[in-house]
Amino acid sequence: MAEGNHTMVTDFIFQGFMDHPELQVPLFVSFLMIYLITLVGNLGMIVLIRFNSRLHTPMYYFLSNLSLADVGNSSVVAPRLLMTFVIQAKPISLAACAAQFFFVCNFLTNEACLLAVMAYDRFIAICNPLLYSVVMSKRLCVFLVVASYICGFVNAVVQTPFIFTLSFCDSNVINHFFCDIPPILKLSCSDTHSTNMVHFTLSTIVVMTTILIVLFSYAYILIAILKIHSAKGRYKTFSTCASHLTAVTIFYGTVIFMYLRPSSGYTTDPDKIISVFYILIIPMLNPLIYSLRNKEVKDAFKRMINRKVCSQLI
Repeated sequence: MAEGNHTMVTDFIFQGFMDHPELQVPLFVSFLMIYLITLVGNLGMIVLIRFNSRLHTPMYYFLSNLSLADVGNSSVVAPRLLMTFVIQAKPISLAACAAQFFFVCNFLTNEACLLAVMAYDRFIAICNPLLYSVVMSKRLCVFLVVASYICGFVNAVVQTPFIFTLSFCDSNVINHFFCDIPPILKLSCSDTHSTNMVHFTLSTIVVMTTILIVLFSYAYILIAILKIHSAKGRYKTFSTCASHLTAVTIFYGTVIFMYLRPSSGYTTDPDKIISVFYILIIPMLNPLIYSLRNKEVKDAFKRMINRKVCSQLI
């Protein structure tokens, strides 16, 4: 379809990592392994929490929803990425690209909100342990999770039309491996100023609001830990939030670098690597972080394995 002197684009082709043909096979195998580990790790975490009564606490309820968001985020991007290695130049329609962006935006916002909720949970557990079961009631936990999903949905609903009602002309090659905002806007022949402003404003609101909750929560947690006299007591208390703090640092570090900067600061190859990190690597790492550094999860996993072994022997 043509508009003026431009050919209007109705579908896109991902450039992905096609500019490095010598790396196609190792990249395909690497991304496939990452995706499989992500599925096994996160779905395994959900099953473990669901069927182990000792993990039926607010923290693990939030963690199971975080695992669900990680599975969703990876599954929206990884299959299409793997397909680009097998079937080169396979087009994706404008509607499918919009849907992919919608779900990525939704899941990333959901994850940011859940990490903030988990920080608040740790704050209550450490600073107000006697009131923990009262404050973190089942009703509040469900409300906080639902609110996280609503925030993700609203952010995606607002941003998606601003991007995909633009006109896209001439080139249809997205120099990326999924429908992310910066490479999409580079293909637009419309004025993208208002779209950039909406994206930057909403991203700033989501990131800064959630990170402030995290920072204030950990500031009070740090004060509470410093008031503990014994080194053993301080270590034991800190260990209850070490996994979450690690996950928060990795997630916010990459997301802030990726989205909270001027659109002129975006480059291609470095941004692809960063995107791989927060779209694929972080969802793979989260269950490992929460299992390897969490005694309760390791104990629950050992009990589940022992029950399986015993049932087979009997």
